[in-house]
Order: sequence, then C-alpha cells, then structure tokens
Amino acid sequence: MIEFRSVSKRYESDALAVNNISLTIAPRAVTVLVGPSGCGKTTLLRMINRMVEPTSGQVLIDDVDVATRNPVQLRRSIGYVMQNSGLMPHRTVLDNVTTVPVLQGVSRKVAQAHGLELLATVGLDAALAKRYPAQLSGGQQQRVGVARGLAADPNILLMDEPFGAVDPIVRRELQGELSRIQSVLAKTIVFVTHDIDEAFLLGDQVVILREGGHVAQQGTPAELLANPVDDFVADFIGRGDESKHLSITERDGTRLVVDARGRVAGILAAEDGHGLAQ
Repeated sequence: MIEFRSVSKRYESDALAVNNISLTIAPRAVTVLVGPSGCGKTTLLRMINRMVEPTSGQVLIDDVDVATRNPVQLRRSIGYVMQNSGLMPHRTVLDNVTTVPVLQGVSRKVAQAHGLELLATVGLDAALAKRYPAQLSGGQQQRVGVARGLAADPNILLMDEPFGAVDPIVRRELQGELSRIQSVLAKTIVFVTHDIDEAFLLGDQVVILREGGHVAQQGTPAELLANPVDDFVADFIGRGDESKHLSITERDGTRLVVDARGRVAGILAAEDGHGLAQ
C-alpha cells in the first residue's frame, strides 16, 4: 500500500506543484492520476521513488516512510516506465531489460533467461532481443520499457504517460496489453495520464487532480461518472459532452452500446447483459 500524508511540493520558483495531498493507493490495483497540465500528477508519482522529494508531509510504502530508504535501492525495487521508453540506445533490447536485475546481483545468464520470458509477456518476439532501440517501432520500444519495468519483479510499477507518444492504434494495443499483464501479475500500478478516457479504461481507481495540486475527486470510473463532485470534474470527464452519452440498442440480435451519433462503443455480453467488450 502507498500512502501520501499531507504531502506538498514547492519548487524554487515558489510554485506549489502539490498542495497538502493525503491519498491512499490500494495494493494490487491500477490507480490512475489524471488531470490537466501542471496539476502535479507527475510530481506526485515521482515522490514514490524519491525522484522528487516533498517539501512537507510523508510518502509511505507499507507504513515505511520512503525518506528513510536508500534512494538507489528504493528505485531499483520499483518499476518505472516513462513516456519515451527511456531505453539506452547503445544497449540491446535484452540488455536494456536486464539492467536492474544484473545491478542487483542476479547472474547475467539468469537475468537474460528471465528477460526473454518478459519479452514474451509483453508480446514481443525473442528475435528482437539482439536489436537496438533505434531498430524498433515506437510501440515496440514502449513494450520493452514495460518489460524493463517488470524485470526486477517489483511490487510497484510507476507509469508516467507511457503511451502518450505513440499513435492511437498502437496506444489502444498497449492499453489492452497492460490490462492483460495486470490480470496475470496483479501489481500495484500508479499510472499518470492527461487522457480521461485512458484513465477510465485502465483504472480500478481514478484520482482527478485540479490546477494548484489539489485532489478534485477520486473513485472508481463508475462512481466518478455517476456523481461528479463539481463542475470542474463534470467538464473534465466530459459528462456534459453529448457525444459521450451512451445508450443500448439491439441490432440483428446483438445488444450494442452506441454513442449519441450512433457509433458502436461496445457489445454487451449475451450471458448476463452486464459485461462490456470494446
């Protein structure tokens, strides 16, 4: 479990990026931090692995203040995936994936065997292991980034807008891949995005931040959609956007979810009418 206790961050410019946030992140679930640019979501994420130190307050993992942990050891125990993959261009795909385990003392042979398993886990062919990042597509690079984040088998995986730099089709594929991986591995994932649709697709819990570094509202996607706390949240989640209003219709014996323009947004599972396949 990750807990923020009255956490604030003020930069030298005197700008307050995070303002007295108290927040608990549940274990083995995906928590998405979402909000407009400058709301403090990435700052909050990076406090977990001490890439950013709070000005005041505490960040705890399983009731242990991260400020008492060695920052290098802490970071090696937490997976981290960033927007542009952050791969080392002069190292092969497999060497990128195995960097942290080798630094932790795992033998290169064991680390490479596990690295090949992880490439398969994220949907990459083993033939790519000897290539360099520049020889991969953007989507492939992001998959390698996820594999690298999982290489040390961390309990916590931090993901900072990891799919923001790829095209919409690849982004959808990566979102589906992450959901599949999470269904198998059940990590504690903290995911940052500015895209509310992505937040609702991936998040078990969604935390909406507003400018000034405040939590506007948190809850499940269904709770946020049903009861936005104020106009800011309602506007941000698009509740007032008629194009996002959904309804159920039936075509040729299949129950479909359609938007206001009649475009299909999903299919209701036939057995109980509650499942939604997109």
